[in-house]
Amino acid sequence: MYTLRQNRWMALLIGVLLVCFSAICLLLQNEQANKLQNKSSMNLNRFDSISLSKTEVKAAKPANIQITSQSSHNRLPLRLQNVNNLNPWKNKSKVIFIESLPAKSPQAKTKLEIEQLNAKPKVTKVEATHQKELNPQLTPPKKLFFSRTKLLSPSEQAKSTWQYNVSADDVLLLQRIIMAEAEGEPYQGKVAVANVVLNRLRSANFPNTIKKVIYQKYQFSPVANGRFDRVKPNQDSIHAANEALNGKKAVTDDTYYFLSLKLADDLTVHHTRTFEKRIGNHSFYK
Repeated sequence: MYTLRQNRWMALLIGVLLVCFSAICLLLQNEQANKLQNKSSMNLNRFDSISLSKTEVKAAKPANIQITSQSSHNRLPLRLQNVNNLNPWKNKSKVIFIESLPAKSPQAKTKLEIEQLNAKPKVTKVEATHQKELNPQLTPPKKLFFSRTKLLSPSEQAKSTWQYNVSADDVLLLQRIIMAEAEGEPYQGKVAVANVVLNRLRSANFPNTIKKVIYQKYQFSPVANGRFDRVKPNQDSIHAANEALNGKKAVTDDTYYFLSLKLADDLTVHHTRTFEKRIGNHSFYK
Protein backbone atom coordinates (compact mmCIF):
# COMPACT_ATOMS: atom_id res chain seq x y z
CA MET A 1 0.00 0.00 0.00
CA TYR A 2 2.87 2.33 0.79
CA THR A 3 4.55 1.54 -2.51
CA LEU A 4 1.35 2.36 -4.41
CA ARG A 5 1.03 5.68 -2.61
CA GLN A 6 4.63 6.46 -3.32
CA ASN A 7 4.30 5.76 -7.04
CA ARG A 8 0.94 7.59 -7.42
CA TRP A 9 2.63 10.85 -8.26
CA MET A 10 4.84 9.06 -10.73
CA ALA A 11 1.79 7.61 -12.45
CA LEU A 12 0.18 11.03 -12.58
CA LEU A 13 3.29 12.47 -14.18
CA ILE A 14 3.38 9.69 -16.71
CA GLY A 15 -0.31 10.34 -17.53
CA VAL A 16 0.37 14.04 -18.08
CA LEU A 17 3.27 13.18 -20.36
CA LEU A 18 1.08 10.78 -22.34
CA VAL A 19 -1.59 13.44 -22.76
CA CYS A 20 0.98 15.97 -23.96
CA PHE A 21 2.45 13.43 -26.37
CA SER A 22 -1.00 12.64 -27.72
CA ALA A 23 -1.75 16.35 -28.22
CA ILE A 24 1.55 16.85 -30.04
CA CYS A 25 0.83 13.86 -32.32
CA LEU A 26 -2.65 15.18 -33.03
CA LEU A 27 -1.27 18.59 -33.98
CA LEU A 28 1.33 17.01 -36.24
CA GLN A 29 -1.35 14.87 -37.88
CA ASN A 30 -3.60 17.89 -38.51
CA GLU A 31 -0.69 19.84 -39.99
CA GLN A 32 0.18 16.94 -42.28
CA ALA A 33 -3.47 16.66 -43.34
CA ASN A 34 -3.56 20.34 -44.23
CA LYS A 35 -0.39 19.99 -46.31
CA LEU A 36 -1.86 17.03 -48.18
CA GLN A 37 -5.06 18.99 -48.84
CA ASN A 38 -3.12 21.95 -50.21
CA LYS A 39 -1.01 19.64 -52.37
CA SER A 40 -4.08 17.92 -53.79
CA SER A 41 -5.59 21.32 -54.64
CA MET A 42 -2.42 22.36 -56.45
CA ASN A 43 -2.35 19.16 -58.48
CA LEU A 44 -5.99 19.55 -59.61
CA ASN A 45 -6.92 15.97 -58.75
CA ARG A 46 -9.95 14.35 -60.24
CA PHE A 47 -12.12 15.05 -57.23
CA ASP A 48 -11.82 18.82 -57.65
CA SER A 49 -14.14 20.80 -59.95
CA ILE A 50 -12.56 23.35 -62.27
CA SER A 51 -14.58 26.39 -63.35
CA LEU A 52 -13.34 28.62 -66.12
CA SER A 53 -14.56 32.17 -66.55
CA LYS A 54 -15.78 32.64 -70.15
CA THR A 55 -14.85 36.27 -70.16
CA GLU A 56 -11.22 35.43 -69.33
CA VAL A 57 -10.70 32.49 -71.72
CA LYS A 58 -9.74 33.85 -75.17
CA ALA A 59 -8.41 31.87 -78.13
CA ALA A 60 -6.02 34.61 -79.14
CA LYS A 61 -4.53 34.97 -75.60
CA PRO A 62 -4.32 31.57 -73.87
CA ALA A 63 -2.05 32.82 -71.05
CA ASN A 64 -3.12 34.03 -67.61
CA ILE A 65 -6.49 32.23 -67.50
CA GLN A 66 -8.29 32.37 -64.16
CA ILE A 67 -9.13 28.92 -62.86
CA THR A 68 -10.93 28.23 -59.62
CA SER A 69 -10.48 24.97 -57.75
CA GLN A 70 -13.38 24.14 -55.50
CA SER A 71 -13.26 21.39 -52.91
CA SER A 72 -15.87 20.42 -50.40
CA HIS A 73 -14.67 23.07 -47.91
CA ASN A 74 -13.01 25.96 -49.73
CA ARG A 75 -12.21 27.53 -53.16
CA LEU A 76 -8.61 28.28 -54.13
CA PRO A 77 -7.86 30.67 -57.07
CA LEU A 78 -5.09 29.41 -59.34
CA ARG A 79 -3.19 30.82 -62.35
CA LEU A 80 -2.24 28.72 -65.36
CA GLN A 81 0.25 30.01 -67.92
CA ASN A 82 -0.87 27.73 -70.75
CA VAL A 83 -4.30 26.39 -71.69
CA ASN A 84 -2.69 23.31 -73.21
CA ASN A 85 -2.11 22.00 -69.66
CA LEU A 86 -5.84 21.26 -69.42
CA ASN A 87 -7.32 17.87 -70.18
CA PRO A 88 -7.48 16.89 -73.89
CA TRP A 89 -11.25 17.17 -74.06
CA LYS A 90 -10.99 20.90 -73.37
CA ASN A 91 -9.14 21.42 -76.69
CA LYS A 92 -11.86 19.90 -78.91
CA SER A 93 -13.22 23.31 -79.81
CA LYS A 94 -9.87 24.21 -81.32
CA VAL A 95 -9.88 21.12 -83.55
CA ILE A 96 -13.44 21.83 -84.71
CA PHE A 97 -12.46 25.39 -85.53
CA ILE A 98 -9.61 24.19 -87.74
CA GLU A 99 -11.79 21.66 -89.56
CA SER A 100 -14.44 24.28 -90.27
CA LEU A 101 -12.08 26.59 -92.15
CA PRO A 102 -13.25 27.39 -95.73
CA ALA A 103 -11.72 25.40 -98.54
CA LYS A 104 -10.83 28.53 -100.50
CA SER A 105 -8.65 31.29 -99.21
CA PRO A 106 -10.09 34.83 -98.90
CA GLN A 107 -7.86 35.91 -101.76
CA ALA A 108 -9.26 33.20 -104.06
CA LYS A 109 -12.83 34.05 -103.04
CA THR A 110 -12.24 37.71 -103.72
CA LYS A 111 -10.75 36.94 -107.13
CA LEU A 112 -13.75 34.75 -108.02
CA GLU A 113 -16.18 37.49 -107.00
CA ILE A 114 -14.29 40.02 -109.12
CA GLU A 115 -14.47 37.70 -112.15
CA GLN A 116 -18.21 37.22 -111.65
CA LEU A 117 -18.76 40.96 -111.37
CA ASN A 118 -16.78 41.53 -114.55
CA ALA A 119 -18.81 38.87 -116.36
CA LYS A 120 -22.21 40.25 -115.36
CA PRO A 121 -22.13 43.40 -117.54
CA LYS A 122 -21.33 41.28 -120.60
CA VAL A 123 -24.34 39.02 -120.02
CA THR A 124 -26.56 42.00 -119.34
CA LYS A 125 -25.34 43.67 -122.53
CA VAL A 126 -26.11 40.58 -124.64
CA GLU A 127 -29.58 40.24 -123.10
CA ALA A 128 -30.29 43.92 -123.65
CA THR A 129 -29.23 43.64 -127.30
CA HIS A 130 -31.45 40.59 -127.85
CA GLN A 131 -34.38 42.32 -126.18
CA LYS A 132 -33.85 45.39 -128.31
CA GLU A 133 -33.75 43.24 -131.44
CA LEU A 134 -36.95 41.41 -130.48
CA ASN A 135 -39.06 44.33 -129.35
CA PRO A 136 -42.29 42.89 -127.90
CA GLN A 137 -44.07 46.20 -128.41
CA LEU A 138 -43.72 45.97 -132.19
CA THR A 139 -47.13 45.47 -133.78
CA PRO A 140 -48.08 44.72 -137.39
CA PRO A 141 -49.31 47.70 -139.45
CA LYS A 142 -52.89 48.09 -140.60
CA LYS A 143 -51.85 48.79 -144.20
CA LEU A 144 -49.02 47.85 -146.54
CA PHE A 145 -47.76 50.27 -149.18
CA PHE A 146 -46.29 48.94 -152.43
CA SER A 147 -44.70 50.44 -155.45
CA ARG A 148 -44.33 48.45 -158.63
CA THR A 149 -40.96 47.09 -157.51
CA LYS A 150 -40.84 47.02 -153.69
CA LEU A 151 -42.57 47.21 -150.33
CA LEU A 152 -42.53 50.74 -148.94
CA SER A 153 -42.33 51.92 -145.36
CA PRO A 154 -45.29 53.95 -143.93
CA SER A 155 -43.24 57.12 -144.30
CA GLU A 156 -42.97 56.44 -148.08
CA GLN A 157 -46.67 55.87 -148.66
CA ALA A 158 -46.80 58.87 -151.00
CA LYS A 159 -44.76 56.84 -153.49
CA SER A 160 -47.05 53.82 -153.36
CA THR A 161 -49.00 52.61 -156.38
CA TRP A 162 -51.38 50.45 -154.34
CA GLN A 163 -52.21 49.59 -150.74
CA TYR A 164 -53.10 46.37 -148.97
CA ASN A 165 -55.25 46.20 -145.82
CA VAL A 166 -53.72 43.74 -143.35
CA SER A 167 -56.22 41.66 -141.37
CA ALA A 168 -55.62 39.65 -138.20
CA ASP A 169 -55.99 36.44 -140.22
CA ASP A 170 -53.30 37.63 -142.63
CA VAL A 171 -50.89 38.20 -139.73
CA LEU A 172 -51.60 34.76 -138.23
CA LEU A 173 -51.16 33.02 -141.59
CA LEU A 174 -47.84 34.78 -142.13
CA GLN A 175 -46.64 33.75 -138.65
CA ARG A 176 -47.64 30.13 -139.24
CA ILE A 177 -45.92 29.84 -142.65
CA ILE A 178 -42.74 31.23 -141.08
CA MET A 179 -42.97 28.67 -138.27
CA ALA A 180 -43.73 25.80 -140.63
CA GLU A 181 -40.98 26.63 -143.14
CA ALA A 182 -38.20 28.02 -140.89
CA GLU A 183 -38.70 26.77 -137.34
CA GLY A 184 -35.08 25.62 -137.03
CA GLU A 185 -33.60 28.39 -139.15
CA PRO A 186 -31.81 31.57 -137.97
CA TYR A 187 -33.92 34.62 -137.20
CA GLN A 188 -32.85 36.32 -140.44
CA GLY A 189 -34.01 33.22 -142.30
CA LYS A 190 -37.46 33.62 -140.74
CA VAL A 191 -37.65 37.25 -141.84
CA ALA A 192 -36.55 36.20 -145.33
CA VAL A 193 -39.44 33.70 -145.62
CA ALA A 194 -41.87 36.48 -144.71
CA ASN A 195 -40.18 38.73 -147.31
CA VAL A 196 -40.77 36.11 -150.00
CA VAL A 197 -44.51 35.95 -149.16
CA LEU A 198 -44.83 39.75 -149.23
CA ASN A 199 -42.80 40.01 -152.45
CA ARG A 200 -45.21 37.58 -154.10
CA LEU A 201 -48.13 39.62 -152.76
CA ARG A 202 -46.72 42.69 -154.49
CA SER A 203 -45.92 40.89 -157.79
CA ALA A 204 -48.54 40.62 -160.53
CA ASN A 205 -47.40 37.06 -161.23
CA PHE A 206 -48.81 35.77 -157.89
CA PRO A 207 -52.16 36.04 -156.04
CA ASN A 208 -53.17 39.37 -154.54
CA THR A 209 -53.86 38.31 -150.90
CA ILE A 210 -51.60 36.78 -148.27
CA LYS A 211 -53.94 33.82 -147.82
CA LYS A 212 -54.04 33.04 -151.54
CA VAL A 213 -50.26 33.38 -151.82
CA ILE A 214 -49.71 30.87 -149.00
CA TYR A 215 -52.35 28.39 -150.18
CA GLN A 216 -51.32 28.52 -153.85
CA LYS A 217 -50.82 24.96 -155.07
CA TYR A 218 -47.35 23.43 -155.26
CA GLN A 219 -45.66 26.45 -153.66
CA PHE A 220 -45.14 25.70 -149.96
CA SER A 221 -44.57 22.09 -148.95
CA PRO A 222 -45.87 22.45 -145.32
CA VAL A 223 -49.25 23.47 -146.74
CA ALA A 224 -49.30 20.35 -148.92
CA ASN A 225 -48.28 17.90 -146.19
CA GLY A 226 -50.48 19.41 -143.45
CA ARG A 227 -47.74 20.72 -141.17
CA PHE A 228 -48.91 24.28 -141.78
CA ASP A 229 -52.25 23.56 -140.07
CA ARG A 230 -50.61 21.98 -136.98
CA VAL A 231 -47.89 24.45 -136.04
CA LYS A 232 -48.20 27.11 -133.36
CA PRO A 233 -45.99 30.19 -133.97
CA ASN A 234 -43.25 30.84 -131.44
CA GLN A 235 -41.99 34.26 -130.37
CA ASP A 236 -39.33 34.47 -133.09
CA SER A 237 -41.87 33.66 -135.80
CA ILE A 238 -44.31 36.24 -134.45
CA HIS A 239 -41.67 38.92 -134.26
CA ALA A 240 -40.22 38.08 -137.68
CA ALA A 241 -43.68 38.48 -139.23
CA ASN A 242 -44.18 41.81 -137.47
CA GLU A 243 -40.80 43.11 -138.57
CA ALA A 244 -41.28 42.02 -142.19
CA LEU A 245 -44.69 43.72 -142.28
CA ASN A 246 -43.05 46.88 -140.91
CA GLY A 247 -40.47 46.90 -143.71
CA LYS A 248 -37.50 44.82 -142.44
CA LYS A 249 -35.84 42.96 -145.33
CA ALA A 250 -33.44 40.05 -145.17
CA VAL A 251 -33.55 39.51 -148.96
CA THR A 252 -34.17 41.85 -151.90
CA ASP A 253 -37.66 42.81 -153.12
CA ASP A 254 -37.31 40.67 -156.26
CA THR A 255 -36.72 37.41 -154.31
CA TYR A 256 -39.67 35.07 -154.86
CA TYR A 257 -38.40 31.55 -154.14
CA PHE A 258 -36.49 29.59 -151.55
CA LEU A 259 -35.76 25.93 -150.91
CA SER A 260 -33.55 23.60 -148.89
CA LEU A 261 -31.12 21.79 -151.17
CA LYS A 262 -30.87 18.97 -148.60
CA LEU A 263 -34.61 18.30 -148.34
CA ALA A 264 -36.13 19.45 -151.63
CA ASP A 265 -37.28 16.75 -154.06
CA ASP A 266 -37.74 19.16 -156.94
CA LEU A 267 -34.68 21.29 -157.79
CA THR A 268 -36.21 23.08 -160.74
CA VAL A 269 -35.99 26.44 -158.96
CA HIS A 270 -32.33 25.85 -158.24
CA HIS A 271 -31.55 25.20 -161.89
CA THR A 272 -33.80 27.84 -163.45
CA ARG A 273 -33.70 30.82 -161.08
CA THR A 274 -31.00 33.32 -160.14
CA PHE A 275 -29.41 32.60 -156.80
CA GLU A 276 -29.72 35.48 -154.32
CA LYS A 277 -28.23 34.31 -151.00
CA ARG A 278 -28.11 31.49 -148.49
CA ILE A 279 -29.40 31.83 -144.92
CA GLY A 280 -29.10 28.75 -142.75
CA ASN A 281 -30.32 25.73 -144.74
CA HIS A 282 -32.39 27.81 -147.17
CA SER A 283 -31.21 29.11 -150.50
CA PHE A 284 -33.11 32.12 -151.88
CA TYR A 285 -33.66 32.87 -155.56
CA LYS A 286 -35.01 35.69 -157.76
